[in-house]
Amino acid sequence: MTLTIREDSPRQPAIIDLLDQSDAYAQSLYPAESNHLVDLETLEKPGVSFFVARHHGAIVGCCALVAAGDGSGEIKRMFVDPKARGMRAGQALLDAIEQKARASGLTTVRLETGIYQPEAIGLYRKAGYRDIEPFGTYMPDPLSLFMEKIVA
Repeated sequence: MTLTIREDSPRQPAIIDLLDQSDAYAQSLYPAESNHLVDLETLEKPGVSFFVARHHGAIVGCCALVAAGDGSGEIKRMFVDPKARGMRAGQALLDAIEQKARASGLTTVRLETGIYQPEAIGLYRKAGYRDIEPFGTYMPDPLSLFMEKIVA
């Protein structure tokens, strides 16, 4: 199995399709006020590192690390194509995010995920993320789970 992870532009047809799939999945699970998705323009801003997972050249997953300006970064738009699940693309993307965070001088990586996503929660917990209170501009939400990992 050939799986590669690289920083790349989010503005690619296959990425946009993957983000559309992610949007539809999140919208099927949560009401609009509990979806904290960022748009394509946000993913292209300075301070955002966007990662793409490819299997034999085909895009199978993506995620972004958004620097918060306080020594932390937030994982956004982590999504793996359902057809590619089991390839460990999520773990590889998470490893790339943490490596980038350390290389950028960030000490902490945080995230928000929904409570109806046991696979994502399991991935993060297995990688050492622990539950925290809402951070940044997030408000408490019974459908959200907030997590962080010290990576320094």
